[in-house]
Amino acid sequence: MKLRQLVLMFGLMCLVISGSARSASKAEIDTDVQFALTTFYNLSPGNKELASKAAGILIFPSIMKAGFFVGGDYGEGVLQVDGKTVDYYSTAAISFGLQLGAQSRSEVILFMEKDALENFRVHDGWAAGLDGSVAVMDSGTGKGIDTETANQPIIAYIFSNKGLMGNLTLEGSKFSKIYR
Repeated sequence: MKLRQLVLMFGLMCLVISGSARSASKAEIDTDVQFALTTFYNLSPGNKELASKAAGILIFPSIMKAGFFVGGDYGEGVLQVDGKTVDYYSTAAISFGLQLGAQSRSEVILFMEKDALENFRVHDGWAAGLDGSVAVMDSGTGKGIDTETANQPIIAYIFSNKGLMGNLTLEGSKFSKIYR
């Protein structure tokens, strides 16, 4: 690629990140969350069953990520307990290294134990991998779910990947309440 093309691509990625960083309204988030949750349930019959056993579910319908050596991602979603939205959250992360591209993805994080859910709720600025260990699944299809994974206190599903940058990690992702 020519330098000019790289600069143009970097500029576009910055626009993607800055455009996705504006806060959506609660109604917009709620509509997108319902669609993402339905998509998650339709990926595998086991997903709805596993979610029904969760103490809480954190749902991010769209997390945008872009990078050109330095990358970042941002998304907004909700925490549901007993099927009801109890809080609104954002997730953000920054990464460094050889990376180029942009993508969007959906994430559903299942808190399988009440202690894990309470730990998440009391830490504003909770960081995956630091404040809680998360078992990350590469799609919502249920592939790779075994007894050990199903018994983890926190299970994250990443699905609906679109774009040119692949990354299936939550390490470094920070989750913070919005709409206080």
